[in-house]
Amino acid sequence: MTLDTRNAGAQARPAAPLHAAAARPRWWRRPWIVPLMVVVAAYLIYQISPYVPESKAPTPPHDGFPAYYPLLVVHMVSGTLAIISACFQVWPWLRRRHPAVHRASGRVYVLGAVVGGTCGLIIVRFAPPVGQIGVAAATTLWIVFTVAAVVYARKGRYDLHRRFMLYSFAIIMNNIWGVLIVNVLMRMPWEVGFTYMLEAARWTGWVFNLILVQWWLYHTEGRDIGLPRRRRPVGS
Repeated sequence: MTLDTRNAGAQARPAAPLHAAAARPRWWRRPWIVPLMVVVAAYLIYQISPYVPESKAPTPPHDGFPAYYPLLVVHMVSGTLAIISACFQVWPWLRRRHPAVHRASGRVYVLGAVVGGTCGLIIVRFAPPVGQIGVAAATTLWIVFTVAAVVYARKGRYDLHRRFMLYSFAIIMNNIWGVLIVNVLMRMPWEVGFTYMLEAARWTGWVFNLILVQWWLYHTEGRDIGLPRRRRPVGS
């Protein structure tokens, strides 16, 4: 009697990719997607509305620099595009099912980050001196991380692209922390010094976010996240 091994390889072949695809949660099972978008929308309404029109905008003194408000508007519009598109960038279901939309929203995010960040660095010198270094550091890192993510994507290093895009995401979400920290500290039953309050708002959020993102990268190392495989060098 002979053993028929013609179909042995097919039968023994693991079905992990099929099971993995079936095990991926649907978009509505991602409990953080909708709250993230709601929080971002509430932040934008709360933060932008006081700056329109210019006559009522709570802007710091900027005498001798008439371009301040136009640059501020560009900064806010670009930042708005970036923070909205960031929500779609970190949405796993969209990245897997609609990669073209993921790439398009990524381009919008990069444009918003580079333009908004550059305008922010120009006008940050008019911000209150307290916390100014924190703002400048966060904005600079935002641009650097975003550009690095683009470079690695162009090189086919999607593992590093993901890493630096998450770093960039951590920086932009600092804005929400800043508003939250200031409003919470102002409502404390005891008085909090203005200096400490602004410094906390300018530093705590993005530093904490970067720590959290780094933990997440360690936690998900080796996981299939739906990104393209690393490109092999030509001729290899």
